[in-house]
Amino acid sequence: MSYLDELFSVAGKTALVTGAATGIGRMAAAALVRAGASVMIASRKGEDCIRVAGELNGLGAAGRAEGFAGDVSSETGIAALVAEVKARTDRLHVLVNNAGVSWGAPLEDFPYHAWAKVFGVNVTAVFHLTRELLPLLDAAASDADPARVINLGSVMGTQPLADDAYSYTASKAAVHHLTRTLAIEFAARRITVNAFAPGPFQSRMTAFATATEEQARHVGRHVPLRRIGTPDDIAGATLYLCSRAGSYVTGAILPIDGGQSVQHGLTLFKE
Repeated sequence: MSYLDELFSVAGKTALVTGAATGIGRMAAAALVRAGASVMIASRKGEDCIRVAGELNGLGAAGRAEGFAGDVSSETGIAALVAEVKARTDRLHVLVNNAGVSWGAPLEDFPYHAWAKVFGVNVTAVFHLTRELLPLLDAAASDADPARVINLGSVMGTQPLADDAYSYTASKAAVHHLTRTLAIEFAARRITVNAFAPGPFQSRMTAFATATEEQARHVGRHVPLRRIGTPDDIAGATLYLCSRAGSYVTGAILPIDGGQSVQHGLTLFKE
């Protein structure tokens, strides 16, 4: 095995990626499978997860995927998902809390129930699923190779930007803070906790703005690096944080946004 392979290897690791039938979750799951991990893919639409797992297994990669239904929007749903995971493995090296929902409406019309729905999936589920899977993460953790938790935040949780998604942007800021909180609490358990803060990627959630290549180019023109994200951008970050290369990193909010997290319109002295 080459130095590069050894440094970024996730071979033999077992992972769970929620919401992985589409978008960024699928990108992360694909990276882990292609790099040799055994990946459980779960979302509300179990048939989609089974199909995606089949597609990933068809790549002829070193790892493998298994798809099944898992709904993190309720306490009973989380309990059922935890039971499914425990039936398949007694240790979990990687947990990617990717499942998320959004809601968009003008300020004047933004509904009360959209806050509970979005926070339930984007924040509450991250906490409860992680806590319920701690015994499996503990079993996989060691000094040399900590267990890893990656939470999905957003550039919208970093920048004061709503775009009519008021509960979403607030929920992602909460994810960032929860990530830091759990990182310090879990450090003694040899579990790292980090978050992705992505900018625009093609996904079901952003399909209204990125579904076509022309739309994607239009959105990309608002990004400092002049493009939207690609699967390789998520793959690189995932393999970094889940391999030996990232074993000393915890509490980080990793911007994968082409520079949007440092973008501003301020000038002081230049016109």
